[in-house]
Amino acid sequence: MIRETSVPPSPEPRPVVGSLPAYSHVASAAIRWRASSNEAPVPPSPLAVRAAAEAAAKAHLYPSLGGEGLIRALASHHDIEPDRVAVGPGSLALLERLLLAYTGEGTEVVHAWRSYEAYPIVVAIAGARSIGVPLDASYRHDVDAMLESMTVRTRAVIICNPNNPTGTVLEPSELERLVRSIPANVLVVIDEAYREFDENAPDTLNLLSLPNVALLRTFSKAYGLAGLRAGYLLASPRICLAIRKVGLPFALNRIAEAAGTAALADRDHLQSVVRTVWERREHLAAKLSTLADVPRSHANFLWLQIGDQATVVADTCARAGLSIRPFAGEGVRVTVGDPNVDEILLDSLSLSRASTGPQGLNNGRSQWA
Repeated sequence: MIRETSVPPSPEPRPVVGSLPAYSHVASAAIRWRASSNEAPVPPSPLAVRAAAEAAAKAHLYPSLGGEGLIRALASHHDIEPDRVAVGPGSLALLERLLLAYTGEGTEVVHAWRSYEAYPIVVAIAGARSIGVPLDASYRHDVDAMLESMTVRTRAVIICNPNNPTGTVLEPSELERLVRSIPANVLVVIDEAYREFDENAPDTLNLLSLPNVALLRTFSKAYGLAGLRAGYLLASPRICLAIRKVGLPFALNRIAEAAGTAALADRDHLQSVVRTVWERREHLAAKLSTLADVPRSHANFLWLQIGDQATVVADTCARAGLSIRPFAGEGVRVTVGDPNVDEILLDSLSLSRASTGPQGLNNGRSQWA
């Protein structure tokens, strides 16, 4: 007997979930070198490794409710009050909490574009509308355009400085003008995930005198703790209290808290990592600039504006065992630090250039929405 089959009813997610873009994922059994996720080029501080191992031995116990041990260490490190610090499982998780607390249906969030690809995702999850403002001709945030894009519906502005994926920064005076020109009732989030790699990073702590400013920082990059997920936020006590209310308890595991606290104290290791990135970044940038448009980077990666050749170059690198991050039709982002990356990347670019002609890797800027 032939029986008629049908799909049984099942729960449906909110409509916005179906429209969310997938976060990029570069994975392959053939990949030997990773230059796609902006990880540190070396393992974390031995002090952090030891602290993590000791904390793991007590993994049967809950961590502190809100990461209070790391909060105290960060407050001392930055010479601010503990109620101006919040921690969480990565700076992106803290950004999501901020947007949940301060935005929502019918509101807008302004940010540069191209910028960190997760911004539109977390904005949409919060129920708000993402307003991407094209970068200027130097691949930097366009201050005037961002200010002009604000409306009465704007509830937050995200500033990625250094910007991901271009590595560019705003001059301190430009950053200050942008921040101070935003109305006091609009949340200003300065994402500083890569500030340790900026040789002339501005002192943004002075902006905390403004009650609407929040600084996002992370242990995933220069501190080398990407696998443990630890980030932090510096802001007014009122903002920190708000995101604690929307966050889950015990969100920062005890291993991440212990490792982050120890890594913060090992300044020599941090400086060693940063110096390594500086040296290898300049060396690779000098080579790449003869083949592609490479803006000056202040992060631990380089941006190559190669337009339609982005996926071709990324695929060529992958076949050689190297993962880089392509943005179709725009360019590729390459993490610096591992010397094995240089030769493979240069060979892949040369192959693409040879197959498309001398203008193949410099075909102009993409038009971003």
